[in-house]
Amino acid sequence: MVSSNAIGAAVDQDSLFIALIDFSLFLHGDEQERVAVAKGMVDGFKDAGFIYIKNHGIPQEAIDRVFAESATFFKRPKVEKEALAWTSPRSNRGYVSHGREKPSAVQDKAFIDSLRLVNPDLKESFEIGRDDEPEYPNNWPEDPDFVSVMKTFFLTCKDLHIDVMRAIGLGLGLKKGFFDEYTDKGDNTLRLLHYPSTPKEIFVKNKGQVRAGKHTDYGSITLLFQDDRGGLQVRSPVGTFVNAMPIPGTIVINAGDLLARWSNDIIRSTEHQVVEPPIPPESDIYPARYSCAYFCNPNFDKFIEAIPGTYVSEADKKYPGINAGDYLAQRLEQTYL
Repeated sequence: MVSSNAIGAAVDQDSLFIALIDFSLFLHGDEQERVAVAKGMVDGFKDAGFIYIKNHGIPQEAIDRVFAESATFFKRPKVEKEALAWTSPRSNRGYVSHGREKPSAVQDKAFIDSLRLVNPDLKESFEIGRDDEPEYPNNWPEDPDFVSVMKTFFLTCKDLHIDVMRAIGLGLGLKKGFFDEYTDKGDNTLRLLHYPSTPKEIFVKNKGQVRAGKHTDYGSITLLFQDDRGGLQVRSPVGTFVNAMPIPGTIVINAGDLLARWSNDIIRSTEHQVVEPPIPPESDIYPARYSCAYFCNPNFDKFIEAIPGTYVSEADKKYPGINAGDYLAQRLEQTYL
């Protein structure tokens, strides 16, 4: 029998229901529990595009260490961070300064450029890719502790990515291990994010100001680790943006555009944004926010087309097939260049 605590509610507002799922029942449960959790996860991605998971197997101490190292990194002088700057969509590694990235759900470079000019995002980031690719080395700072912590966490998240995709495969009724050949290389990105403390008047004077603009993610899924500040909002079915507040011990997972495309739009890639924290500050300054996003993708050498069972005939396929690496590079080029 499946526990009544296996699937609960993390968010339930404005027709947006984001499930809170006990992932340990997929990792360690019996077959009935595994299937129930897998179907619950897929239902969550179909309906909201977002879920929360708890009991995911990553120790809180490991997450805390990543956040501590991240905060230390972003305290570095600007010149040191700029020396590690992001260079190209194919590499997608290194430091991204305030205002450079402007994600958007609209795939139009000119439109994204206009957003970047008028209303830049209030954030900076550091991108880390798999560390065994000679052509695109990581732009590591000279800090052995930072490098060690991030390398370990990258591989930890890679393992969770594989397990989550196995759950999605089970929930979709696919053959066992369907996604394994797409996830074994770990062509993913670990992004450290810093939203600096910001005077309250910035948001008052500029009604369009956000910490990260409205966008969908580009890959298959994203594992999001948040601090306790809040600010993440998810678009509801009625068009409002609903707060997706941090819940201790959980990871927020959302489906990205490539998984929506891969599933022939059975799975939803939902627009979201980061705004000022919902809890008013005690002073006139909103405190800094830190988060860590692990963007998961299919292996870059894989060809992605509609998953079996998501269409009846070739005419039912909504998108042409595409190479995963080419797709991600195209989306990143629109965002950064």
